[in-house]
Parts: sequence; structure tokens; C-alpha cells
Amino acid sequence: MTGTTTGRRERKKAQTRQALTDAAVRLFTERGFDDVGVREVAEAADVSLSTLFKHFPSKEALVFDLDADMESALVAAVRDRAPGRSVLHALRDHMVRTRTAVRTDDPTFVLVESTPALRDYARRMWQRHENALAAVLAEATGLTPEDPAVAGLARFALEAPGIARAAEDPARTMRDLFTLLEHGWAATPLAAGEDQADRAG
Repeated sequence: MTGTTTGRRERKKAQTRQALTDAAVRLFTERGFDDVGVREVAEAADVSLSTLFKHFPSKEALVFDLDADMESALVAAVRDRAPGRSVLHALRDHMVRTRTAVRTDDPTFVLVESTPALRDYARRMWQRHENALAAVLAEATGLTPEDPAVAGLARFALEAPGIARAAEDPARTMRDLFTLLEHGWAATPLAAGEDQADRAG
């Protein structure tokens, strides 16, 4: 099989996945997740039901087209970081680049937040990503995935976008959160104020 044929096939698969995701989000947003069947999504995307299930194993997965890509990129951010670059800085830059563009008024975000089944799916998805990130952090540091430092950084990195997303400047907020992790509470203005109050007391 030539590279051209492979590339064409991959583009076709990507187009089909995107068509299915677009149709699903539109229908779910218009009518509600529970009131739309997968057959309707397939018809709206002009593909067969069997084709839909080749690309997406469940109805919920239709909304999370980039699940596998997101996890792969997260792992690569740590594993393929530049020589001498810390895992913390590599993760910070990856999260700023990839996780600060989605705002709380994004239609897909609103759909997920308003649909219990999708919220549950998203939570399970992020748990898988957290486990994958902990594994690659353990590989990079020589610690175990269960070590509090590894587990804590993995959890923090994946929870930080939830805080940053609602901020006026998500990218700056993400950087501030990682600065807090890097330097600790003692380096924050609030801690300095507390220290002065302690001395005054």
C-alpha cells in the first residue's frame, strides 16, 4: 500500500469521525442527549450505523472525538520533552497550549456539563488520562505511579484546566497555577500577607 493511499484513507476516516461528532453535538444540543438515538446521528452524518460503531464504541464517545489523541499528546509532552526540561514545565506548556482555548460557553462544554451521562463519561475519560500521565511521570522520575508526588502532579495537571477555563485570562491562570505548584504557597502574595500578620501578632 502506498503512502498516498494510506494518507487518503486516514483523511477519509478523520472526515467521517468529524462528521459524526458534528452531527452528534448538533442533535444532542438541539434535542437533548437522551432524546437522540445513534441511528439518527449516523443518518445525519450520511453513514451507516455499523460505520458509526467502527469509529465510536458508544453514544457518549461521539462527543469526545479527540479522547485518544489528547491522551497520546499528554504522554508525549512528558516523554518527548527537550533534554534538560523539567516534567513540570513541559506539562505546564502543554496544558497552556492545548487546554485553555475551550471556554465555559463552548457548545460542547455546555452539553457535557448539562448531561449526567456525558459528565460521567468525561470523568472516566480523565481518570484514564490521569493514569496514563502518572505512568509516564513515574517512568520519567524513577518513582512509582502511586507515589504521592507523581499521583499529585498527574491529578493537578488534569484538574487545573477546570479552574483556568473560567478565568478572564485562561492561559495566564494556568501558568499561575503551575507556579503555585512549583514554588508553593509561601511564594504567593497571600502567604506574604499572612507572614506579616503573624509577625504583627
